[in-house]
Amino acid sequence: MRLVLQRVRRARVLVEGEVIAEIGAGLLILLGIAPNDTEETARSLAQKVSLLRIFEDAQEKTNLSIQDIKGEALVVSQFTLYADVRKGRRPSFTEAAPPAIAAPLVERFAEFLRQQGIPTQSGRFGAHMLVEIYNDGPFTLWLEG
Repeated sequence: MRLVLQRVRRARVLVEGEVIAEIGAGLLILLGIAPNDTEETARSLAQKVSLLRIFEDAQEKTNLSIQDIKGEALVVSQFTLYADVRKGRRPSFTEAAPPAIAAPLVERFAEFLRQQGIPTQSGRFGAHMLVEIYNDGPFTLWLEG
């Protein structure tokens, strides 16, 4: 499982011109699933994300978690995080999980965030999405589990 976390002031997802998800301050999470990922991987990474101290306190030090700031999360499935561009000019996505494996794990990851008390919305799996990001910092991290 690969995650790109972006600290945001706000973010939203549109599908065919319609806003399907929108958050205020918190995290935009681009989530890629590999074939061997499990529900336990999703649970572990959701817990890590919920406790990461990546938000600034009053002294502008990154001492606060998304829980501390009562932030929100927006989870967007991103199979391209498993792109292999070592050969040729066209990315290969053979390392990404097929939809039958990936879709339920993306939803479980979002559910595990909700269980941590984080209001969480999601993009639409398999849809062509327009993701609008108001990146705060910018502050972007890569996690793998």
